[in-house]
Amino acid sequence: MTVFPLLAVILPFVAAFAGLLLSRRPHRRPERPPGSGGSAANTRAAWIAVVPTAVAAVLALWLAWAPGFAFLEDAAPGPAVGRTYGTIGTGAVPISLTLQADDLSAILGVLVTLVALAVQVYSVGYLHDDPRYPSYSAFISLFTSAMLLVVYAGDLLVLYVGWEVMGLCSYLLIGHWWEDKSNSRAAIKAFLVTRLGDVGFLFGIFVLGGAAGSFRISEVLAKVPEMSTGTLVTATMLLLAGVAGKSAQVPLHTWLPDAMAGPTPISALIHAATMVAAGIFIVARLFPAFQGARPTLDVLAVMAALGMLGAALAALAQDDLKRVLAYSTISQLSYMAGGLAAGSDSAAIFHLLTHGAFKALLFLCAGAVIHHVGSNLMSQMGGLRRALPVTFVTMTIGFAALAGLPPASGFFSKDELLLTMDRALSGGGLTDAAALLLYGCALATVAVTGAYATRAWLRTFFGEARVVALPEPEPGTAHVIDIREAPRTMLVPIVLLSVPAALLGFAGGLHVELGVAAISVVLALLGAGVVYAFWRSDPLADPARLLGPLRVPCERAFYVDGVYAALFVRPVLALARLVVRTDDVVVDGAVRGSGRSAQGLSGLLRLAQNGNVQLYVSGVLVGVLLIVVGAVVLT
Repeated sequence: MTVFPLLAVILPFVAAFAGLLLSRRPHRRPERPPGSGGSAANTRAAWIAVVPTAVAAVLALWLAWAPGFAFLEDAAPGPAVGRTYGTIGTGAVPISLTLQADDLSAILGVLVTLVALAVQVYSVGYLHDDPRYPSYSAFISLFTSAMLLVVYAGDLLVLYVGWEVMGLCSYLLIGHWWEDKSNSRAAIKAFLVTRLGDVGFLFGIFVLGGAAGSFRISEVLAKVPEMSTGTLVTATMLLLAGVAGKSAQVPLHTWLPDAMAGPTPISALIHAATMVAAGIFIVARLFPAFQGARPTLDVLAVMAALGMLGAALAALAQDDLKRVLAYSTISQLSYMAGGLAAGSDSAAIFHLLTHGAFKALLFLCAGAVIHHVGSNLMSQMGGLRRALPVTFVTMTIGFAALAGLPPASGFFSKDELLLTMDRALSGGGLTDAAALLLYGCALATVAVTGAYATRAWLRTFFGEARVVALPEPEPGTAHVIDIREAPRTMLVPIVLLSVPAALLGFAGGLHVELGVAAISVVLALLGAGVVYAFWRSDPLADPARLLGPLRVPCERAFYVDGVYAALFVRPVLALARLVVRTDDVVVDGAVRGSGRSAQGLSGLLRLAQNGNVQLYVSGVLVGVLLIVVGAVVLT
């Protein structure tokens, strides 16, 4: 059993290596959604991707069977399972090649592997005709292996390896359909923004490892009480930069909505259980260090407060269904960050688990809807509950969990977070102002979440079916409109994910504070009721009109991208143009000028070498005369 963490990491890696051997030269993306056919290479790639991931999921479940839920119930931590496979000498602090599973990593391993397995199975139907499916499935396997390396790593630098490989895989997967500029730009944006945060993250690791004399996580945490406050604040602030990048926290959150340009299964993978969860996991993994740095907790609380409410308002104004879910992810991740800032790592991880289940469910359901309609826009949806009955029921469960309505899983985990924030008002690691801002924004976000979840639900499945304008068919062909549910390979993961989305909340125990729970439910129903009233008055109009003059700022996410473009993008582009101009005029100009000078001098020399013998003799005589005259004068 001690080798299970290693096997769980290695199996998806081997699947990635084997899958890349099947990848072929990229071709143009199919115009239509995936159909029923598929090449033999795709079929082989599907088996290579699914089977190792399923075995890794079994291993993760086995590791979590005994200790997994002890973390959620605040019980005594169980012993870590794993081993050290060697040590790399660095001349200073050594790197320990340790893989192990403790309470926290065991339950995160289950989340990662099960969602990855659901995405792999779902992708078999979603991208069945895509000629680049073998490389796509291989990158998902590599992504899964990297995330499991982060989860099971017992050394901070080993963890960092998985952290960086995830960033590379996210770039490759978001840009899967690189022919479209929006996809390639979104991939580059995600890569650059997360790399920016990773610079601070790496230096934070160096500060902690240097202060502890070891990069082993257990030894670092054991040395935390001996570290000075300045060291802890410096290290955790630097780590927080990487957390903000990977988990899309303010101010490094702008990459995540644009990443919706990638395939929908990738949205479910990245935005539910893997990359965005990594930042929250890191804070929970090194939670004693953050608890010793109270200024960092205040900063985290402010970031969480602004992120949860701002992203929820942005979700309320979006027309693209996937962007609604993307901003919802930012908001829910901010909830988790707020729980950590308020002092409860178990509440944050509990919500991370439930969120991974219901958000993966929502993204995969959105993929089924888009597969049916042929558009991401809710303005082109409506009345789909009869055409897509399975998707309607499962997505309703997901929206209920997102809004925090009982008995869905999100109700229990969100109640734990709100209770933690409520207790932070009367004491804890936060200042009074930060605690008040956090709790106030959390309560407001509950109402806004109920509003945007209800809006998306109503506009997608109720009202009149909207007609989507289709392009003219090619001569001799006819339009083909899919009037059925998605393929079975897409529906089975959706149905299975709906079970934990509905029931996972009971795994953490029924520790419900009736007062806080009642306030949460009332606020969620209030937001839902207001949206329903606006929709009922005019089902063809967008209920987002309730925002009034705030609608456009919310739709554009408060112009944060525009501010970044003005402050960073345009100045950098201007500087790049200046560098190019300088290189062309000064550097290349000097080279070109030296060439022209050499040509000019050669022209002067050529005038003397004209083939006239008399001129040559006259020149020699003149030279001799000058020498004689000079000798006479000098003597």
